[in-house]
Amino acid sequence: MKTVKQILAQTKKALRENGDETWGIDADLLVMRALGLERIQLVTRDTDEVSAENAAALERLLQKRLSNMPMQYILGRCEFMGLDFAVSENVLIPRPDTEILVETVLKYKPASALDIGTGSGAIAAALAKYGVKSITACDISGAALETARQNAKNNKVEIKFVKSDVFENISGKFDAVVSNPPYIKSDEIPSLMPQVKDYEPLTALDGGADGLDFYRRITAQAGAYLNAGGLLAFETGWDQGASVSTLMRENGYKDVEIIKDLAGLDRVVIGFLRS
Repeated sequence: MKTVKQILAQTKKALRENGDETWGIDADLLVMRALGLERIQLVTRDTDEVSAENAAALERLLQKRLSNMPMQYILGRCEFMGLDFAVSENVLIPRPDTEILVETVLKYKPASALDIGTGSGAIAAALAKYGVKSITACDISGAALETARQNAKNNKVEIKFVKSDVFENISGKFDAVVSNPPYIKSDEIPSLMPQVKDYEPLTALDGGADGLDFYRRITAQAGAYLNAGGLLAFETGWDQGASVSTLMRENGYKDVEIIKDLAGLDRVVIGFLRS
């Protein structure tokens, strides 16, 4: 039998040789999960022998990572806005860039908000946790909504979930409509990184021929669901700020603004419904 130290070194070597850029951290996490250890125990119990059962469990996890499965899917969790979220291949993995969208919306202190295409529920739960009193979240995927409901429960927030294709089954009005919709151009999906195109749900990625399909649909309809002066806020692709801004202005929004990410690229577009 091999020791914890030996099997950790073996895992790191396999990941490094496979080109995993975060091979050290990933190896620690995989060994911790397979062996049921805390991080400090990788050191304090490094001479413990690893059972055949645990070694086999680690090998199964390792093979997933060697096949480019994202660590978040392997571990079944992801951190977002300081909160812990369950994730599966039914939902998009929450990205740090999306925190810019949440922070922007929170700045305007809406009392109510609708999150369209909620996926894991990360945006909705973070908004609810940090100050928005009334949240409705919708998604076309029943499997995604199951995950989102669990995440709301785990983070102790109240959210109304609706199965809906955009506004199809939505009623009422809101101070803010928020969305991180699919925005990858259809013909660009095959060129995405393997860990994205091979594992993340296509319906959460594909934004149509020019990537703007959902921006058009949401922007055209959102006015009927916003209170006077209400906020419409989108996450966008790095080169979509101008196009989404134009759509919003054409549909009656004022004070339209593009917010950049830390790399200086387009990330969020907001506008306010004309009273």
